[in-house]
Amino acid sequence: MIKVLCFGDSNTYGYIPSSGGRFDKNTRWTGILSSDFEIIEAGANNRNAFSDSPKLLTEYMKMQPDIVVLAIGINDTQKFFNTDIKDAIEKLVDIILPTPIILAAPSILGKNILKHPIFSTMFDETSIEKSKKLPEIYSQIAKTKGCKFLDLNTCTQPSEIDGLHYELKQHKIIAEKLHHLLLNP
Repeated sequence: MIKVLCFGDSNTYGYIPSSGGRFDKNTRWTGILSSDFEIIEAGANNRNAFSDSPKLLTEYMKMQPDIVVLAIGINDTQKFFNTDIKDAIEKLVDIILPTPIILAAPSILGKNILKHPIFSTMFDETSIEKSKKLPEIYSQIAKTKGCKFLDLNTCTQPSEIDGLHYELKQHKIIAEKLHHLLLNP
């Protein structure tokens, strides 16, 4: 069975937009994939690409995955950070290589994030503008580094509730897209 490391943020973790809880294993995208792959779930709420991620990713790579789904970066757009997102993602990719990678560009933040009681304190208009640049940045990295690329904007969008996280239906769509990429090198 193919061993897949899914390293990312709250959307990899399975954060529920309506309650702040976690989707169960059978409904979050990482869990859906576990029916056909050995999944190492490594998603965490509020994880960004630069702080402790390089160290954590290095530790996870000791588990010797066959392929890595790298789905991180939206938190780097927070108004508190002035991250060079391209540099941060490239550093993570370099930790993973030569293991094959599916680089997943996060969905662009929805405007309703600005009205959310919690996330409006973390993200602003500048965050939304930064998020619009992520698909192109990730695409360039994927081409340069020889990764597979999935632009989540082409298949899904964040919840109307918070403009950040995915609903149940989106988790299923993400799992379907990744399933295809994992089986078709």
